[in-house]
This record gives sequence, C-alpha cells and structure tokens, in this order.
Amino acid sequence: MKRIAVDMDEVLADFTGKCLEVMNAYVGTSFTKDDLYGKTVNELYPDHSDFLVEVVQAPDFFRRLDVIEESQSSLKRLSEHYEIVIATAAMDVPTSFQAKYDWLLEHFDFLDPRLFIFCGDKKVVQADYLVDDNIYQLNAFTGRGIMFDAPHNLPNDYDVRASNWLEVEAYLMKELDSSTASKSDTNRTV
Repeated sequence: MKRIAVDMDEVLADFTGKCLEVMNAYVGTSFTKDDLYGKTVNELYPDHSDFLVEVVQAPDFFRRLDVIEESQSSLKRLSEHYEIVIATAAMDVPTSFQAKYDWLLEHFDFLDPRLFIFCGDKKVVQADYLVDDNIYQLNAFTGRGIMFDAPHNLPNDYDVRASNWLEVEAYLMKELDSSTASKSDTNRTV
C-alpha cells in the first residue's frame, strides 16, 4: 500500500482563515483571503506581527481551526487505498503539539494517531506523496509532491497543484489506477 503524507495547516486546517479572523477583529479591518494573493497574513499586517505571533503561540490556537472543506471525506475514501500519514511542521510553533494532536483526534478520528508526525523539515518524511501548501517543504520532499492551493502560494509554479480536496482525491485515485494498470501489464508479460 502506498503512503500519502498530508500537511495540516492550510491543507486540513484553515490556519489563514483563523489568523484573518483574529487580526480583522484586533485591527478593525475586513480583509479576506482574496486580499492575500501571494502573501501571508503576517505580511498583510506588518505593524502587528508581534501580536500575531503571540496569538499563534497560544497553546489552544491550533485547537480552534476550522476543517478545510472536503478534507475529511476525501481522506476517509483515500484511506481505503493508501496509508495516510499526517506530517505537520509543528517545530515551527512548539506550543502547538497538544492542540494539533487533539484537533486531529477530533476531526480525523478514522486515522491512526501513531502515524501523526510532528516535524520541522519534511525531507525526513518517508512517503510516496506529500500534500502540502509550502513550496519549501514540497521541494525538500523526495517523493511526489502535490501543492495544495493557499493564498500565499498562488504565484508559485508547481507541476501538480490542487485547489481543493476533491482534486487531490481525483489525482491520487488516478495514480492508483495507473499503478494498478502497470502492475497488471507487468504480470501479463512475465
């Protein structure tokens, strides 16, 4: 069974949405994700970056993130054909470990928590595929990367992109079908 590594923030959990919500309330603005093309929330509010860092480092911040649409149902279906590993760069915010773990247990209870990886650099992750929003992590990964669209990465070029979980699922199921077909062809020629 092939393995898919899946990032958490911006892929399963709406990190940007929560940051925008907090910052809009704090500053009195009404920015949306459309205002972020090619930028992070921190770049949108450069004068308030210390406040945003403080918010993100709160022990319960990651526990309050919304689930990205279709991620649960798509991963559930994919888990019937692939081993699913969650690979989150929790080392970037060490106070997030418990909140991320609890969030995953609540929203993705069908996944094996022994396959949750809290890391920094995802080049250490051993998987066939990585679904991630971060170009650095995708470039460091040694398997096949799938860039999950997020406002900050929209200007980046990447050969396999997905704007939502249904596209991720369709791509990975097609990969599974082509892998199965090539095994069948190999078995016939032996």
